[in-house]
Amino acid sequence: MTIPPSHYEEVLADCSDHGGAIALLKQHRPYLEMIPSMRRPSESVITIPLPLIRVRHSSGSVGATGEMVRLPCDVAILMCDPEWKIKTGAEILVFIHRADEDFSDLLGRWRQTQMYLNKGYEWIMPDRHRHILSEGSEEVHPLFVLFDETPDRIQRGLRGADLPFVIQSGLETDAEENPFGLNDALSSEIFGLDES
Repeated sequence: MTIPPSHYEEVLADCSDHGGAIALLKQHRPYLEMIPSMRRPSESVITIPLPLIRVRHSSGSVGATGEMVRLPCDVAILMCDPEWKIKTGAEILVFIHRADEDFSDLLGRWRQTQMYLNKGYEWIMPDRHRHILSEGSEEVHPLFVLFDETPDRIQRGLRGADLPFVIQSGLETDAEENPFGLNDALSSEIFGLDES
């Protein structure tokens, strides 16, 4: 089965907003639990689609000091303490399966990202978050988004590499609505996590 390019674009567009990012993380609970406050989600989650970093220390062929680099991931989800307005340690990098990718291509994007982040770096933050300290973290977690049409070998490969993934279903039927079910993601069930 071929993956329609629109699937990638739909997921990228939805994950560009904090609500869509939270809905995605709802499908992988260990990452959802990294969010500092579910009562203040818009202040706790910063999303950066097609993220850029600035290399702080030279890492050989990967990037020169001060160079701005576009990471091969699709979305960076950064956690922020809503009280202190500072970025916390956890960084989640989302890799959406693209129509032309096989397992080695998808895994290769994560490996290349690891190489970029091996040395010191800082995030190029969205304008409304420029005041937040953007120093990179050592706590970087990948999350892969697959589709019903994604070949089984990619799931097998990610399992074998011990990398987390979620499968996004039903995009053709409800893509114009909320493919991640944003209303559900921001429901009282999720907000209740803060109380436990």
